[in-house]
Amino acid sequence: MTASPAAQKRAELDTMRVLLTRLGITPEELLSNAAPREMPTFAEYIDRVAEAVTPGTRSAYGSYWRRVREVWGNRRLDEPSPLEIKALSEQAKATAVVRANSRGGRTAAEHVISALRCLYQHAVADGLLAEADNPAKRVAKPRRLASPRHALTDAQLAEIVAVSATTGNDPELDSLLIRLHTETACRRGGGLALRPVDLDHGQCLIRLREKGETVRWQPVSPTLMRHLLRHAEERGDGAPHGQLLRYRHRQPITSRRYDHLWVRAGRHLPWVATQQISTHWIRHTTLTWVERHFGYAVAKAFAGHNGRGDAGTTATYVRADLHEVARATAALTGEHHPLAAPAPEPVEGATFWHLPAR
Repeated sequence: MTASPAAQKRAELDTMRVLLTRLGITPEELLSNAAPREMPTFAEYIDRVAEAVTPGTRSAYGSYWRRVREVWGNRRLDEPSPLEIKALSEQAKATAVVRANSRGGRTAAEHVISALRCLYQHAVADGLLAEADNPAKRVAKPRRLASPRHALTDAQLAEIVAVSATTGNDPELDSLLIRLHTETACRRGGGLALRPVDLDHGQCLIRLREKGETVRWQPVSPTLMRHLLRHAEERGDGAPHGQLLRYRHRQPITSRRYDHLWVRAGRHLPWVATQQISTHWIRHTTLTWVERHFGYAVAKAFAGHNGRGDAGTTATYVRADLHEVARATAALTGEHHPLAAPAPEPVEGATFWHLPAR
């Protein structure tokens, strides 16, 4: 017995619905008269994405986007295959500049893939590609090697402090930089982003704005706060939202000041040059000390980590507050902090120094 015409029509419609669902097409798209969006080339789309991302992202991926533009500038986004992306990352690995701290070009290969993933994520969001058609997502990044950084010893830190305070054309500035990063464990970007308006003198807090657009208040010692305020008064341009850290001629410092500081330290301390010591080593040193004496939760808050990618759900319930961070700061510096009540006893092994007398 044959099915009725109505039943046959229903069966055909059901088949069409299944087919459209598998193709990712809606009935509205079939009825639309709009022409499909033209697929841009890499040269065109890189410019669009570069204007849309944060300055930090643009700085991190800019050189790798330039490389993609040189190789694939005239190609459409939907042309390269995962195999071609893998080949491009391997080429970047093989041609990476060899430096003293190079790790076989693995970082270059990883950044090529990350830069392309950023482009394709925006292309998916713009409706140029389906998520399943993102070729960069199907290319695995190289496995990261363990970091060679470790906490500096008290003697090593003291040597760095001495070199900063006695050499160079602005030892006062360099001493302030080293103390700022040792007390707060802030990143280099956090120091460069500091402004006079970010200083809370009454509570001895500074507002740090770091990578990922994170913002947090960090306790500092009364001594450091005094020197930061004096620095702003003597070298600032009077603008509360201008950059705080400046040269004697009132020009804001850049990342090059940090580079010069560590190059100079390496000339006086060969082990600094050999191990490629940088500002991040000081962050590592301070956070290691805080973790050993005050536990993981306080060290996590001290570092400004937001919990993403944390190991274990328990970390959600053991967050340290600002007062606990202030107690760690007080113990580290040997100075009472207004948010650390009662005043903690000095912790054995905590060493610090005084800024040069003015």
